[in-house]
Amino acid sequence: MMTVKQLTLHQGFTAVSLPEPDREIKNVYIGDLLSWVMGKAQQDDAWITIMSNINVVAVASLSDTACVILAEGVILDENTILAAKNKGINIISTPQSAYQVAKYLATVI
Repeated sequence: MMTVKQLTLHQGFTAVSLPEPDREIKNVYIGDLLSWVMGKAQQDDAWITIMSNINVVAVASLSDTACVILAEGVILDENTILAAKNKGINIISTPQSAYQVAKYLATVI
C-alpha cells in the first residue's frame, strides 16, 4: 500500500491540497464524467481526472476517494483548493497523462 503523502514524494507529483496525507491508496479509478465517477469510484481509490471545477471536490467527498490526481497539468482555482482543504480532500497534480499515472500506480500499490 501507498499513502497519499508517499505519492507526493515521487517525482512528477505535487500536493495541491493534503489535509489527510496518511490516507492509503488501495485502487485507481479514471474518469471525467462526474455523475459516472459518483457511481463507480470506490472508497480509498486514487481518482485520476482532468476535470478542474469545484464539483470535483463534491464528487471526491461523496465517493470518499483517498485522493484526486489531476492529470495533464490541470490547475485548480484558489476557491476549489480552499474547498478541498475544508472538506478534507487530498488533491495532487501531475503533468503526466491519465494513462501514465495509472500505469505507474499499478506498479506501486
